[in-house]
Amino acid sequence: MSPQHPEQVVLLDNDANPIGVAGKVEVHTTDTALHLAFSCHVYNALGQVLVTRRALSKLTWPGVWTNSFCGHPAPDEAMDDAIRRRAEFELGITIDSLEIVLPDFRYRAVDATGIVENEVCPVFRAVTSDVVTPNPAEVAEFAWVAPEALHDAAAAAPYAFSPWLGWQLSQLAAI
Repeated sequence: MSPQHPEQVVLLDNDANPIGVAGKVEVHTTDTALHLAFSCHVYNALGQVLVTRRALSKLTWPGVWTNSFCGHPAPDEAMDDAIRRRAEFELGITIDSLEIVLPDFRYRAVDATGIVENEVCPVFRAVTSDVVTPNPAEVAEFAWVAPEALHDAAAAAPYAFSPWLGWQLSQLAAI
């Protein structure tokens, strides 16, 4: 979004029903309202999963490793369209296939700076055959890894990963 049209998020009530919209920047504070988001885990043809390290300029969890990408659907934007938009924006890739794997994922986490993430955040699995060309404002670095290696690394050093990734990996291992 351009500065003339700042990114907006969909605000939710405690039952995950839409109740309004707010600017993304204004909503992410020390008292963040519950809002709609998504997480996506991207795989390649070899079965490797893409992990990214958040850019150091990110407001929350700068420099930590996380899932492939996250985002927020705009008001009245279909979730699939939002995921495809963010895949292109953050990673320069198109999505070949997309499936929901954790439809009811929800979390609240507080960054070291006190900024709160408070999201209903369905988790998706995607496949791409594209070469990753990350947006440096979003991604500091990336790696394709075996899913088992990611699980092992997140379990051994949870502080190096976003909290939502650890929680997602736990829930994904249970299904």
